[in-house]
Amino acid sequence: MDQPAPGLRRTLVLFHAHPDDEALLTAGTMARAAAEGHRVVLVVATDGALGLTDEAAFGTTGDALASTRSRELAASADALGVERTVELGFADSGSGAEVPPDPPGGRRFVGVPLDEAAEVLAAVLLEERADVLTTYDPRGGYGHRDHVRVHEVGARAAQIVRERGLPVTVLWATLPRDLLCRAIDLVARVYRFPPEFDRAGFDRAFSARADITHRIPVRPHTPAKRASMRAHASQATDSAGGDRTLGMLARIPRPVFGLVFGREWFVDPDAPAGTAHTDVFAGLS
Repeated sequence: MDQPAPGLRRTLVLFHAHPDDEALLTAGTMARAAAEGHRVVLVVATDGALGLTDEAAFGTTGDALASTRSRELAASADALGVERTVELGFADSGSGAEVPPDPPGGRRFVGVPLDEAAEVLAAVLLEERADVLTTYDPRGGYGHRDHVRVHEVGARAAQIVRERGLPVTVLWATLPRDLLCRAIDLVARVYRFPPEFDRAGFDRAFSARADITHRIPVRPHTPAKRASMRAHASQATDSAGGDRTLGMLARIPRPVFGLVFGREWFVDPDAPAGTAHTDVFAGLS
């Protein structure tokens, strides 16, 4: 197993699309890095104002929901030991067939020119002297347009800072596709997924097991991951008060939760085939 160098403090910057994305894919890694004494910086691209929610409890989409989700993000970050949270403030691009028009005074994330958005992220990376940046794979995991844009913006920002002398390593936060599909099929035997859940989409989502380069053990930090999920209460239920995926996952019994979420996965697109690290900082000079 990779062991961190004693006394060496690294900086991990995690770039996510919406408030709550950090809870699902990288919360255990964030909590582990913080517990080991590293600096953890969370950057979120959009305000999450188009997220599905129980409108009676959390307000309609728009500024009210964006404010709620910002507060939830702060609570999640606190649970994970994040030292700095940066909200870029771009408008949520939504998941419908068409990108909605820009809201008053704002711009949908996918409509912001690539270099403009990348320069904003690059400024954070340079200020923080980031060692590792996490983004998503080219498909954005499961294909959400804002997640695809995170990949594009993250890749361009990394190119920018490397040209300016910062040798940041980029990792794609992901899941092993085969394991995920088997787990979904097992859960579906006893649980009715919410209407927006697209099972077929997962057959081509995230990453093949052979492409994964980092398998990060985080089981001691699953209580923090659970707290991060529960912080995003607005995303736990839909407009009818029924469970959404995040709400269902956060209610998995504690011993089972530790087993299910005891590992997180990443792909280093620049690593040689066969790489198998257990630490996000492994291989850094």
